[in-house]
Amino acid sequence: MTTRATQRPGVFLLLAAVLLTVAVQPAAATLHPVDYLALQAVRRALTDLPGSGFFASWDFTGDPCGFAGVSCSGDGRVVTLALGDPRAGAPGLSGAFPSAALARLSALSSLSLVPGRVSGGLSSAVAALPSLRSPFSPALRTVDLSKNSFSGRIPSSLLQIRSLRTLVLSHNSLSGEIPKTVSSPLVHLDLRNNRLSGGVPPLPVTVVYLSLAGNRLSGRVGGVLRRLTRLSFLDLGGNWFSGEEPGEVFSFRIGYLQLRKNAFSDELRPAGRLPSGSTVDLSHNALSGRVPAELASAAAVYLNGNKFAGAVPAEIVAAAEGGRMRVLFLQDNFLTGISVRGLPSSAPVCAHWNCVAPPPTVVAACPAKGGRGRRRPPAQCGGRRG
Repeated sequence: MTTRATQRPGVFLLLAAVLLTVAVQPAAATLHPVDYLALQAVRRALTDLPGSGFFASWDFTGDPCGFAGVSCSGDGRVVTLALGDPRAGAPGLSGAFPSAALARLSALSSLSLVPGRVSGGLSSAVAALPSLRSPFSPALRTVDLSKNSFSGRIPSSLLQIRSLRTLVLSHNSLSGEIPKTVSSPLVHLDLRNNRLSGGVPPLPVTVVYLSLAGNRLSGRVGGVLRRLTRLSFLDLGGNWFSGEEPGEVFSFRIGYLQLRKNAFSDELRPAGRLPSGSTVDLSHNALSGRVPAELASAAAVYLNGNKFAGAVPAEIVAAAEGGRMRVLFLQDNFLTGISVRGLPSSAPVCAHWNCVAPPPTVVAACPAKGGRGRRRPPAQCGGRRG
């Protein structure tokens, strides 16, 4: 029979093994001193706007890797810096962009800044990014500086970061041309609502999301767009682009195609059909010829403010009558045939100011502010019959 005395050596050995195991477990990594000082400089440069409490957790008597917006690697380097409260409608930050501080974060892979009043020249800000110091450094994958007060030109070095996938600079005051060389393997590029001018340079075939809306860009873009076969979102609205709209784009898997308020002209010749349920907005251009039947697969089609002529294709009429096309805007064209008999109550279809009076069902479906029921004077229709 075993006694307690004979059990004790085994117990002691087991306890010693447990203590030894605990003793050799690595301690949590401490933030690198260089990154610690960089975060302190960021905090000195930026402040919360009234109503924002983003920096409340930035107490440097604790662990900075636990601060709001800060993520660290296992070896104690800052890898993600998301500045500001990301909740919708939350106040942002103000101050001068802390370029010098960011230059010290050599492992930074993601940098974002919520909408606010942070200012500075983008060139100096980008020049500070650690990924630009060496092509072999752990480069940035995401840069989001949207909805702030950055000005100046987009530095060419920014679009040559070898690991950059997402670049969002929308809603700032950036000016000048888009750099002519874009070698970053971008997937998401958003430059909308700035003051950019000139043409669009060749873009990487990796682009899936492209928004350049609300700038002063001009010229032809067909050659650029034809190469972007992976596009699922395209917004070029509110620029001065001209020439034909490349028909190849309609064969891509684009769920949102926005080319409104430009100077695109000539006939529209889609090379395929967009995915079912997509949105197509080609309004307020100078497109001519007949309305393509290939648009029947879309859920919302805006062709108003162009020079389309002839009759609306039966496929498009059937899609509207069947409720598969929820919006169809055809007003302010030169159409001579609009044979829509019945429409679901939820389907707004507008066709006024053409060379034929819209059917009563269409008049009832069109919003009143659109001037429903009117047709063009015969003198404007140049012999077109309706």
